[in-house]
Amino acid sequence: MASSARTSGEADLALTERLRVEVERAVQRGLKGMELLGAEPPAVGRTPKSVLHRRGTLELVHYHALTDEVYRIPLLIVMAPTNRGYVMDLAPGQSLIEFLLRRGYDVYMMDWHAPRPAERDLGLADYVLDFIPDCIRRVQQDSGETDVNLVSYCAGGMLSLIYLALHPDSPVRNIACFTTPIDFSRMELFRAMADEKAFDVDAFVQKHGLVPAEVVLSGFDALRPAARVAGQIRLWDNLWNDQFVSGFRMMERWGNETLPLPGAYFRDTVKQLLRGNELFKGTLKVRGRPVDLKQVTIPLLHIAAQYDHIVPPACSAPLLDMIGSTDKEEVTLPGGHVSIAAGANAVKRMWPRLDAWLEGRSV
Repeated sequence: MASSARTSGEADLALTERLRVEVERAVQRGLKGMELLGAEPPAVGRTPKSVLHRRGTLELVHYHALTDEVYRIPLLIVMAPTNRGYVMDLAPGQSLIEFLLRRGYDVYMMDWHAPRPAERDLGLADYVLDFIPDCIRRVQQDSGETDVNLVSYCAGGMLSLIYLALHPDSPVRNIACFTTPIDFSRMELFRAMADEKAFDVDAFVQKHGLVPAEVVLSGFDALRPAARVAGQIRLWDNLWNDQFVSGFRMMERWGNETLPLPGAYFRDTVKQLLRGNELFKGTLKVRGRPVDLKQVTIPLLHIAAQYDHIVPPACSAPLLDMIGSTDKEEVTLPGGHVSIAAGANAVKRMWPRLDAWLEGRSV
């Protein structure tokens, strides 16, 4: 009987403690919810840097070293034109940029801003034959080194590979890319939205010039229609948790600041990649020049995200077979399209893996 009473008493105490915790969290939710109303957007991209070059939509930055000595070969990060680069530099302790700097890398980034109306005619060719090689030259001049390494994210990886295929004598010595689209037939919903029977891309570009950010964002949202609602529910459940709220708001800001696109680049993407799947088929031409990924012969690391809903692993899987490199590796890590690069799991998984691969290739 005593044992039974003791068990009952312990259960009552446990229930009381749970109720107390839930009441405290409910109070915190209310207080935090009031604080968030009208709050300023969270600060992001705080790692010190200098702007080396700015031309319309393009911004080339150089991050300030955090170590007395740096690796010889500078590192140029190539972002996708739809996204701001600060996802790699959310906050101290949550920044891939800061991590790389503390590991001794000399880090540059090709970041993007909203294109100007006069840039409506920028196409795929402008990114791979102008922006990327121009930035590589500027990194060489600023660093005093001939060799350059690339780290490229999502469509930034695709653009970097096309650039490398068209420049077999490039000074790029190594490339690490993650969530890189290659076989666009695997991006089924995007292909359905771009179907020529339902969407006249020429008329759309002619009318708008620049593709509004809302159109780009709606395409991503369509892949997971309930994601925003689910995100708000998670936020409410965790309003008592300052760390969760801070991380959520930074990622929400980044998602909301998705960039518009030059109309010509959007048209090239729809016609040549989504509809024609020309990169995968080997029929892609840029200003009449054939793009043969076998011309990419430098060491390559590709990191795929196991739960990527934007670039599923099957979309990037053909990459290793298609390039001509002998030193090549693909790693699939748990995570989604964004969490593979930013967030708590990235800190533990992707960042150390990237560092281990780059370390011996940066001297």
